[in-house]
Amino acid sequence: MRVQINSEKCQGHGRCYDLAPTLFTEDEEGYGQVIADGAVPQGDEHVAHLAVSNCPERAIDIVQEA
Repeated sequence: MRVQINSEKCQGHGRCYDLAPTLFTEDEEGYGQVIADGAVPQGDEHVAHLAVSNCPERAIDIVQEA
């Protein structure tokens, strides 16, 4: 499982990096960024879903790996 942010939708509310600091960080302008390659460590799946459901712009997606 991986997370990704659509930078065109992100408005910089910061909920992703507040709720899931192990998965997201902020850039120099306060917009969310995925840490590393966006891989969600085992056990953090609930945190990824929490970030997705709390993004007001719906800019975060979860990509299931095959």
